[in-house]
Parts: sequence; structure tokens; C-alpha cells
Amino acid sequence: MRLNRYLALCGLGSRRACEEIILAGGVRINGRAVRELATSVAPGDTVVARGRVVRTAETRYLAVHKPAGCLTSRASQGGKPTLYELLPRELSTLPYAGRLDAESEGLLLLTNDGALTQALTHPSRHVEKEYDVVLDRSFDPSLIPKLIKGIYLEEGRARAAHVHVEGANKVRVVLTQGINRQIRRMFAALGYKVKRLTRTRLGPLRLGRQPRGSWRDLSAKEVDALRRAAGQR
Repeated sequence: MRLNRYLALCGLGSRRACEEIILAGGVRINGRAVRELATSVAPGDTVVARGRVVRTAETRYLAVHKPAGCLTSRASQGGKPTLYELLPRELSTLPYAGRLDAESEGLLLLTNDGALTQALTHPSRHVEKEYDVVLDRSFDPSLIPKLIKGIYLEEGRARAAHVHVEGANKVRVVLTQGINRQIRRMFAALGYKVKRLTRTRLGPLRLGRQPRGSWRDLSAKEVDALRRAAGQR
């Protein structure tokens, strides 16, 4: 395993942050100082970073129901609570796989399985994300083809994979893209304001009736289903 990935799994930060620790001479393997980013860690190696022995954490997979008004971030801004305030301290370094903006709520996946996160979020995988959308007024179903064909944003054409009308001002939208605030911006381009946005599904993983603000460990079956959706065996 590459040293930067190993350190990240030990909870020392992102891979880039771990590379800075390596380059600064803060890592020793089996008593030998290393500064080469291409260094690998073998089973049985003793790794010391910043003066202490570090070991990879147990791989964890959490489903979190993020409330509206809560930041998908480690640092608070403007006094707003963060996602990590919902978790016990021992899980406070667990990375999130994909974000939700502050106003949005619903399903978030947190895991230190970096390979799975990368596979789930890579554009080539087209992993579906499903949202319940409540608008400020009744939705015109004749606009569905425009959402499917795509609406041009600064980043390019933003498309919905599927759109279903659930009520007068409520629609269910499925995306396979990951453009920032995509649903809000697409509906704004059509003259609507999103009043409430809830992610209910990530690939095969569903929010279900999980209470707002709660977290839970995924079952082995759910993890296996996510790996298959991401193209992993």
C-alpha cells in the first residue's frame, strides 16, 4: 500500500496532507526516515508519523441522515453545526463520499474505504443519486424533457437521468452527475425555487426511515451492493 494512502487510513488527513508530512521528514518505517512519496508499506512494517506509531483504522461504512442547516464539513462557518457534530469522537476523522449543500438534507455515506469512495464518485461510473424535491409552486410536467435533455450551466450541460412527478409541487429526480448544487440550479433556470431537497438514495443504498440527525453502520450486504454499483468485485 502506498505510504500516503496508509497514513490517510490512519486518520492523519487527506492523501495530499499526508504527502506533506512525508516530504517534511515526519515519517519513519522500521526506524528508517523516508521522504519518497512512492514508498510502500508492507504488512508487519512499523510506521511512526510525527513521533508516534500509527496503524490503519478499522474500515467503517456509515449512513448518516444529514439535517438541513448542517454543513458537510469539518469546520463550522457562521456558527452552523457540522456533520461531525452528529458523530461520536472516534468517528470524527471518517471522510464523506460526496457532499450535500447546507440547505439540503438526507443520505450521506461516510467511509475510510478510499477505493470505494473514488469508484462511487467517479463520473464514469454513473452511480445514481435520488432526491425528493419540493418546489415553491406547482410543477409543469411538460418541462421534464428539458430536465432530461439538459440545461446549460457554467460547468456544462446538467442532465437529470429520471424525473417523476410525485405531487403538485413535488418531484423525484435521479442524477448520475455531480455538479455543485445541480438540482437547485436546474430548477432555477426553469423559474422555480427549491424549497426542500432530500437525498433518499445513493446507488443501492437507501435512506429509508432513518431518523434525521442519526447515523448507523451499513450491513455487509449493503457494502457489497455499493461495491457492485461502483464496479468493484
